[in-house]
Amino acid sequence: MSDFPAVVELNVGGVQYASGLDTLRSEDGSWLQEVFGGSADDMPKDSQGRFFIDRDGVLFRYVLEYLREPAKFKVTAEFQDRVRLRREAEFFRLSGLVEALTKEPGCITIGYRGSFQFGRDGLADVKFRKITRLLVHGRVAICREVFGDTLNESRDPDHGGPDRYTARFFLKHVFIEQAFDMLQDNGFRCVGSCGSGTAGSITENLKPGVDSEENRWNHYNEFVFIRD
Repeated sequence: MSDFPAVVELNVGGVQYASGLDTLRSEDGSWLQEVFGGSADDMPKDSQGRFFIDRDGVLFRYVLEYLREPAKFKVTAEFQDRVRLRREAEFFRLSGLVEALTKEPGCITIGYRGSFQFGRDGLADVKFRKITRLLVHGRVAICREVFGDTLNESRDPDHGGPDRYTARFFLKHVFIEQAFDMLQDNGFRCVGSCGSGTAGSITENLKPGVDSEENRWNHYNEFVFIRD
């Protein structure tokens, strides 16, 4: 049994905190669980009897915020100390916080140009949506993180660092549901969409091999995803 009090008074790098003992020990395998699961006599104390932790006192508030409600913890895009806070999370062995800080907030737009796939009987034999290409718009580093090897960068050679933005990436497949799954798996959610109308395209002077009926039903859709 631990001999720490139920409410623990802390001095973290000169900043005072108070936290429930259960909160400090809530994440399995963490430094805090290990230390506050042991003997109170092994922890250094300041002159007022508060348990002393020699880490960044200002950033420790975010550590406590995370431990209190891990599922709701977020840092905004404007947060300036992401790198420093991640170092603190790594020291305290808080894997959930490290993961939250690794996935930066951002926005990705998925666009596709398509039509409807017609069978031999034309309009009476429409099979399904026909997509010619899935386009990706967003910051390069985040696009690479989400789509990995499925991202085709051949149209957009690397002219700069990962913080630049691109509107020229596309995916190596045309399965829009797969793209949506990959975005969801990486913490993105759809916040908006828009699309052009169909049956409005000009059917004259078509390129060889282009079906005039399918061309009439060309349309373009975009879906906006954010991670915050």
